[in-house]
Amino acid sequence: MLVLTRKAEETIQIGDDIVIKVIKTSRGTVKIGIDAPEHIRVMRGELLEKVAAALTPALPEPSVSKLADHFKGTQVLSDQYPHVA
Repeated sequence: MLVLTRKAEETIQIGDDIVIKVIKTSRGTVKIGIDAPEHIRVMRGELLEKVAAALTPALPEPSVSKLADHFKGTQVLSDQYPHVA
């Protein structure tokens, strides 16, 4: 795992297409923005865990790749951005 320290307005580049920007930091929290192509699913960890728990009977060993296959072609919306969950 790569661990970086960033200040507000600083970015992290992942590959050619993904940029993570620190929007705001405050006591105990950080607000980030993720700029990624629409075909790349960006999902909050707690949402992924919730979906994995709900699918446990359907999938013997839930994993990110199996969950990604399950969601192919479906629309999972965030409360703020249409292509981010």
